[in-house]
Amino acid sequence: MSRAERLLDLLQCLRRYKYPVAGAVLAAELGVSLRTVYRDIASLQMQGALIEGEAGIGYVLRPGFTLPPLMFSEEEIEAIALGTRWVAERTDSSLGNAAQNALAKISAVLPADLLRKLEASTLIIGSSGRELFDEQDIFLIRNAIRSERKVSIIYRDEKGSESTRIIWPFALGFFERVQLVVAWCELRQGFRHFRADRLLEVTMLEQPYPRRRHILLKEWKQTDGVDGRTNPAADRT
Repeated sequence: MSRAERLLDLLQCLRRYKYPVAGAVLAAELGVSLRTVYRDIASLQMQGALIEGEAGIGYVLRPGFTLPPLMFSEEEIEAIALGTRWVAERTDSSLGNAAQNALAKISAVLPADLLRKLEASTLIIGSSGRELFDEQDIFLIRNAIRSERKVSIIYRDEKGSESTRIIWPFALGFFERVQLVVAWCELRQGFRHFRADRLLEVTMLEQPYPRRRHILLKEWKQTDGVDGRTNPAADRT
């Protein structure tokens, strides 16, 4: 591994920690000596990286620093290409276009050899065979999540029964065949999952919901035992 690659790996390690991390932990993750970590941190600080801390206490990287030019490993390039294709195939067109735009921005600053690897990626996303949903509904739901606003929905459950709900949407789940809206339901006074293809009508309301979305997300994970990878029970309304 070159020194430049090692410095980039060290930056990536630091970015994963919100709180000070010991030099010994960084050394173990990178597979280098503690002395090398101290020397590399000093080098990054000289180049402008806002790394705070000291030996024996720990280090934390403040946001706002990147090392030009933008560099990725071959596996990271494949992950970027695969992730973009997955978003384009599994989500609504607005989010899919955003993924393509992000990929174009990354491509524009990649060195020529890495750009060739990106363009030659052979990882393919198969057709999802997903249930159809109204893209405008999902667009409204995503906007409501960003602005932390309540939403009125008319929903048809798996038995065909329709109900009107006021929900506080705070997450979207993307699965092989369906998309799930994860929300607090005022009618049920609890967390519920709504399939996007069963939303008959969606209206974003003016009222903000009373708890921040990151708090709702944390409570939902604790309540349902979700770790971010687990498939929650679909259509629990």
